[in-house]
Amino acid sequence: QVQLVESGGGLVQPGGSLRLSCAASGSIGRFDAMGWFRQAPGKQRELVATITSTGRTNAVDSVKGRFSISRDNAKNTVYLQMNSLKPEDTAVYYCNAGVISGPRYTASNYWGQGTQVTVSS
Repeated sequence: QVQLVESGGGLVQPGGSLRLSCAASGSIGRFDAMGWFRQAPGKQRELVATITSTGRTNAVDSVKGRFSISRDNAKNTVYLQMNSLKPEDTAVYYCNAGVISGPRYTASNYWGQGTQVTVSS
């Protein structure tokens, strides 16, 4: 079993910053990567950024240069630093434990409860 707990969401003005955290516990060593996803109202959940166990990162074009993913293996915690936030970044953000094969991230069935990020003036 794997447990994932997200935190750090909130209400922020456009141009502001937030840092999300995802604390992992359980059999997390089975997975070689972690990912942050988001789901806006009425839209499908989408992958935002990934990080491998060795620290290799990737992000979707819409957040490149604004968001960065990192991890602290000693704390089993993954972070998503979000800068220059835009209203279109408003969504529930979820972390996931998964595997990476080449450029493809495959999500597991282990999800956190999500944390709401609202970007509004």
